[in-house]
Amino acid sequence: MRQHLRRICLLLAVTSGFGTSSALAADADHGADLAKRWCASCHVVANGQTQASADVPSFVSVARRPDFSPERLAFFLLDPHPKMPNFPLSRTEAGDIAAYIASLR
Repeated sequence: MRQHLRRICLLLAVTSGFGTSSALAADADHGADLAKRWCASCHVVANGQTQASADVPSFVSVARRPDFSPERLAFFLLDPHPKMPNFPLSRTEAGDIAAYIASLR
């Protein structure tokens, strides 16, 4: 129950920071810089990247998922999860990375 409540609070915090136009408010260029710095060791984050882990999705494949949502992705990035390293992202940084991934659609 406590974990469920924490997830709800995080979701409310993330989505309230985005408003109705999160992709417009977020900085996709900054998100690209963050992704290249923090995510490229595991994910293919940009065209021309030659190396990444084989068992993780590229950012393009994440962006093209039918259920993709920048808000949900930002929430996912803020919530600690076992398969990814725990990067201390701010809400703004998570939104910027999500906006960058959305730009790859």
